[in-house]
Amino acid sequence: MPGGRVEPQETDRAAVEREILEETGLRVAVGSLAGTVERPGPGGVTYEIRDYHATVTGGALTAGDDAADARWCTSDDLARLPLTDGLVGDLTEWGVLPLR
Repeated sequence: MPGGRVEPQETDRAAVEREILEETGLRVAVGSLAGTVERPGPGGVTYEIRDYHATVTGGALTAGDDAADARWCTSDDLARLPLTDGLVGDLTEWGVLPLR
């Protein structure tokens, strides 16, 4: 799943567009906020993670230099991938993924 930090003076929308392009080669139109969670990080830091809906508008799906792979996945595929703890549950709760 593409993701990253919001740079100083950068909006969430600009960060989503930049990170997805860097990691997947895709250009997107960023939509509404899907949801927000907080997760613990190293050294006692807490990350606030904001996920957004997005629609592909161009580009070609390819793994960026910091990604091992880039591919489209079904909900079932996600269950078999090593994802951040709680991610599938959060996406399901926010209505992004179908309920099981």
